[in-house]
Amino acid sequence: MEDENAERSGEGERESNGGRLSSVTCALRLLKIFTEDETEFGISVLAKRLGVAKSTGHRLATTLVAEGFLEQNPDNGRYRLGLSLFSLGALMRNSMDVSVHTKPLLLMLRDNTDEAVHLAVLDQTSIVYLHNLESRKAIGIRSNIGARKPAFCTSEGRVLLAFSPPNLVSRALREELLPRTPASVTDPARLRTILNEVRSYGYAFDDEESEIGMRAIAAPIRNMSGDVIAAVSLAAPAQRLTKRHLRTLVPEVMRSAEAMSVRLGHRAAA
Repeated sequence: MEDENAERSGEGERESNGGRLSSVTCALRLLKIFTEDETEFGISVLAKRLGVAKSTGHRLATTLVAEGFLEQNPDNGRYRLGLSLFSLGALMRNSMDVSVHTKPLLLMLRDNTDEAVHLAVLDQTSIVYLHNLESRKAIGIRSNIGARKPAFCTSEGRVLLAFSPPNLVSRALREELLPRTPASVTDPARLRTILNEVRSYGYAFDDEESEIGMRAIAAPIRNMSGDVIAAVSLAAPAQRLTKRHLRTLVPEVMRSAEAMSVRLGHRAAA
């Protein structure tokens, strides 16, 4: 939506090409004003750098403060970058690190089992696939990079939710849990029990709950601080990956997850 609050003089906020600046563009440009050398600004300076009225600069700053992207220094009233940006940056850094550093071990797991291997991270109450290594067998499982699925019914999502803060778990289970298959578990109480078991055992199953005809097992990947930041999974057609065979692969997947965690700097407690 375009910013309807032009300067009182009628000049308005304009880009170099003459088009009106949108509120989103203004907000993003405001954030990019901050540098390593200039970490705080008053409203007058921010408005001048943006080329907007002081009142418009104040509205933008107030909105960004409310969302946590800016914070106001109580000592001098100036604005500085907020913790929401730090959280987003950390999330992006974690995703980049885990995607790069786990790739050789993902290939090794795929080659050792000759089944599809996935790497996924949590985004709110969904999972997003960062890697998909397909099986070389004629019949296999595929999940496109960047594809999203609900966390509650996937092996990767259950691993990630099991080690997430309680408020995020509660939010995920308060959502409308639409079944993806007849086997999908949608009862919040039962899902809480499943997540408790995942936390205890250290791995999760998907028995045709997210896709008909697919079974999967996932284990957590931890960073240097011990936080679970991703999940590695192995998936295959149910006709080939029987429940008995699935359980025999648990140690292999867990060893791979631990090796990936070590590569990211994690050291298990002695």
